[in-house]
Order: sequence, then C-alpha cells, then structure tokens
Amino acid sequence: MLSKASPTFRSSLTYPPEEVQQVFDAKIQEEELIVEENSTPVAHQFEEFLHSRLSYLSGCINIASLFSGAGGLDLGVKLSAATVEYGEDISLAGLANRAKFEKLSGKVHYVYSNDLFASSNETYLSNIGGGVVKDSRDIRQVISFPDSDLILGGFPCPGFSAAGPRLLDDPRNFLYIHYIRALMQSKPSFFIAENVKGLMTMAGGQALKQISEDFGAAGYQVSAHLVNSRDYGVPQFRERVFIIGVRNDIAEKYGFQYELPEPTHGPGKEYPWVTLREAFEGLPVGHDEEVFDTSYSSMYMSRNRKKSWDEQSFTIQASGRQAPQWPGGKPMVKLGKNEWKFQGSENRRMSVRECARVQTFPDWYEFSDGGKLHTTKNNRLNEQYKQIGNAVPVLLAEKISRPIIRFFLEHKEILKN
Repeated sequence: MLSKASPTFRSSLTYPPEEVQQVFDAKIQEEELIVEENSTPVAHQFEEFLHSRLSYLSGCINIASLFSGAGGLDLGVKLSAATVEYGEDISLAGLANRAKFEKLSGKVHYVYSNDLFASSNETYLSNIGGGVVKDSRDIRQVISFPDSDLILGGFPCPGFSAAGPRLLDDPRNFLYIHYIRALMQSKPSFFIAENVKGLMTMAGGQALKQISEDFGAAGYQVSAHLVNSRDYGVPQFRERVFIIGVRNDIAEKYGFQYELPEPTHGPGKEYPWVTLREAFEGLPVGHDEEVFDTSYSSMYMSRNRKKSWDEQSFTIQASGRQAPQWPGGKPMVKLGKNEWKFQGSENRRMSVRECARVQTFPDWYEFSDGGKLHTTKNNRLNEQYKQIGNAVPVLLAEKISRPIIRFFLEHKEILKN
C-alpha cells in the first residue's frame, strides 16, 4: 500500500533539471523494489487465475485499462469505435440508447481493467462489463500485465495538481512507472494517458519532459497535448493533458504520427460551446436525495462557484463538498478578496446526475454508492461525486481517441487476436 507519511513540502520550481532527474531515478528504483517484494508464489498463483479468465475477440481492438476509475475514458473510446465504424452522431444522442450503442461499439473489447477504488470497480463492471477481467489490486502488486492492442489510463496526479501543494516527490506521482511496466510487457500498438494541466508546469516543465522520455524508452513515439474539454463539446471548462504513444514500429512502417483533432466547439468553430442549459435539457431538477447537502467552508466561499445557464460549468471535482452550484437562481456576489456570498433562496450544489451530465455520461450510466460500506446519505453520494469528478469526460475521450481507433479499424492486420 502507499506510504501514509506526508512528503515535506518543497516547491517544484526550486528543483534544477539534474535534481529532477535524481528524484525520478530514485523513485523509479523504489517502485521497482516494491514490485519485487510483492512477487511472491501466492501472487503468481493469483495472476495465473486472472490470466486464465482473459478473453480476446478476433477482429476487435482488445484493450487493457489502467487506473480505470468509473470508465469515462473507456466509454469514450467505445463511442469512438461506433463513430468511426458507423458515423453516429457525436453527442449524448449517440449514447442515449444503450442497446444500440453496445451493438455499434462492438469493435472495442475490454480485456483487463485495474483500479483500487471499490465503488469505481462496481460502476465499471455494471456499465462497461463485456467480460472484462477486473483486477482490484494496488497496481504495484501486479506482476505481469496481459497482451493488448491499446492501453488506456489516467495515472494518479495529486502532486502535479495546481489546486494543492505541488510535491514533486509525492510517491503517488510515480505510479506512472507501472503504466510503463504494462507497456513493456503488453506491447500495445498505442497508449493514451491523461493527467492534470499542472503536469506541464511541474518543476518548470521538467516533470513532463522526464515522464515523456520514460514512456519513450519503452519503445514509443510520445507526444503531449493540452486541451480544454469545452472545445470538444463538453459543457465544462476543464483543462487536461493527454500523453499519446505510438509504438515505434507502427510509426515507422505506416508513417503514423498522432495529430490532435481540431476543436469542434467555440468561436469560429463548427458548433458553439455547449451550455449548462443544453446539458441539463430534459433533466428533472435535482432532488434532495441526490444532492450533497452540508454547510459551505470558507474555502468554498472564497470564489465564485455558480455559472449561468448560458455558460459552461466550472471543473467537476472529485468531491461532493466541492461540487459547483446549480445554475438556477441569482448569481453569487463578490464581497472582497477571497470572499463571496449567495443571493436569494435557490442555492445548492449540482446533483450527482447533473455532474454526470456535465461530464457527458449518458443517463443510463449508474454510479455505485458503496452500498453498506457507507451509512450516511452524504457519504454514499460522495462515492458517486468522486467517481464522476475523477473521470475523463466521455465526449472528450471520444474526440482524442478517434484518430487511433480509425487507424486500428483501417489496419486490422495489427490487431492481436
């Protein structure tokens, strides 16, 4: 398990490039040692059992998903397959009929999924399912990863986030090493990794440079792309980094170089940004049982939390307590530096389903609340808010993955059957 000891804070900007390299080298060695310690006879027996359950579909893109969470990235890739194969409308309408969607996205098959969070695993199995083998171990306990055509995953990033202390040596920052282990064992043609915007500026850009070089050393041509979700049809201002890898032999043989799809929404684009009014169309106003309900902290009230109906949402965070305000009622008012207040009586956090709409999950996508593990309404709801906030917006995942999915479907000879 992860160490509970908190790293001593030191600004990432104080690290010179050579010290960044030293920190990364030391942490990589630590992670490799943990894997060696976990490589016991019992662990090997368990993996033999898991691998005996793996199923691969001929002619399909067989995918392994790491740090899979609730499955936003995974669902977006499935939607991309339906889009490329059948030209379905790229909107929530394309996801509305689950049975039809599952049929159209049949060229994507999830072989293996790994995540620690129990509620996310329940959500993933009930919505992505399809015979996937779900591994709920700490990824550092995984000794061998299965073969795949494509690996997906947003590795943890708490020390990279601009929202909190930016700790370069936070041990959770180095779980990407196990993503690279998976690449070296599985040898997929491509990988897609997602992370927070802060990764680009961590240690003056040296952290992203080092991570990209580490991914490249596994045998991939690597590129990093900063995108804003609202530019791709998501009703939310959410900036994220996607790290895309193309296996060297694929790039050389086919001349493939990943190109970020052009934004589809915004001024001068094909479509205007999607608003909260459009996102919530047809959705009943949230009921008390699905809204996190508690007092507001001074941190929450230190800035505006309410967008209007005709704007895009603030970033959906992985916390019910920090959920943005529902856009109805009067706007918040600024009283002074780091101090805002509500007006009128229509003030509440967005509901679980409203946050899911902002993240472009279809309404049939249900999120586990942890069941008997949680005895209070807010605790159960927070399990759902956490999964939704941690997810990659579905429509963003569809856009980012589309060039790769199109390549797979045009070059089926590279698939591992």
